[in-house]
Amino acid sequence: MVDISIRDGIITAITPPGQAEGETLLDGSGLYVSSGWIDLHVHAVPELNPYGDDIDEIGVKQGVTTLVDAGSCGADRIGEFYIGSLKAATRVFALLNISRIGLERTDELSQLEWIDQTKAVEAAAAYPGFIVGLKARISQSVVKDSGIQPLKLARALSEATKLPLMVHIGSAPPAVTEVLELLQPGDVITHYLNGKSNNLFHEDGAPLQELLDAAARGVHLDVGHGTASFSFRVAEQAKAAGIALNTISTDIYRGNRLNGPVYSMSNVLSKFLYLGYSLEEVIRAVTTGAAEWLGKPELARIRVGKQANLTLFAYEAGEQQLTDSEGDVRVADHYIEAKGVFVNGSLITG
Repeated sequence: MVDISIRDGIITAITPPGQAEGETLLDGSGLYVSSGWIDLHVHAVPELNPYGDDIDEIGVKQGVTTLVDAGSCGADRIGEFYIGSLKAATRVFALLNISRIGLERTDELSQLEWIDQTKAVEAAAAYPGFIVGLKARISQSVVKDSGIQPLKLARALSEATKLPLMVHIGSAPPAVTEVLELLQPGDVITHYLNGKSNNLFHEDGAPLQELLDAAARGVHLDVGHGTASFSFRVAEQAKAAGIALNTISTDIYRGNRLNGPVYSMSNVLSKFLYLGYSLEEVIRAVTTGAAEWLGKPELARIRVGKQANLTLFAYEAGEQQLTDSEGDVRVADHYIEAKGVFVNGSLITG
């Protein structure tokens, strides 16, 4: 147990309980505090449908102080999104969709002419502190007849911009093994625990050798729960196989926030508690793990003299129903519940 003293948004002291000094006391008895949660995969452009939501609804109101919009925008509207993000209390970064149209439609890689390298390079150069990577959704409903070619163009774009790729995996074609072969250290596979037939595990639960090879060479594994991309069965296979838990993200947007199965970051984190990961492992996957991938380790630190970027949460005993993307319902006996964040010099509760 500790007390944290904050003045003008800066941590001034971390002391044993009862020793903090200040004008206003916030009693956090019974709560945990961590560095601010980071959600590495959300869709935070409210005008887009179906994949859109308001930044702070899926950010600070959920205990998330930093989010990464995962390719909602391509070069055509990334500037507009950047300007809008500055109005939010949540810190925002973005992955640039390799398709210039972004998620204005959901088959954004079905026409190769929409992958405009010149415009993408210009966008990356225009917003260097905001754009932290590139996003390519490589599943059949997105690429249509383009096959693996969009990912090959994404690889070239990554080389031109020096930005890593986050690659969405889903239904074939292309086969997931073709996708894995093109990924390099620092790239991200999101939806790695999906339950579709084109997933990363054999029927007996053994991981594909191509997955093991990718992880060994430094490809990052991200949950990206979403409406259709998280399976308890596959997650149990991954844990049994010793696959590292790199980052837990939600792939949240208005529909799966209001109607499930995602609901909130707390709900997704609770699913990993249910799976048998420790509280420390779960929180690391939404703080240190994400901050390291972003190249911003300071976001995962709580230190005197630094800006207070904190999430307050409860670790509760009690039953909670948890539903995966396959409709599989499990009942947990412990769960996590976000209680608020401290950012920008203020406490914000949901």
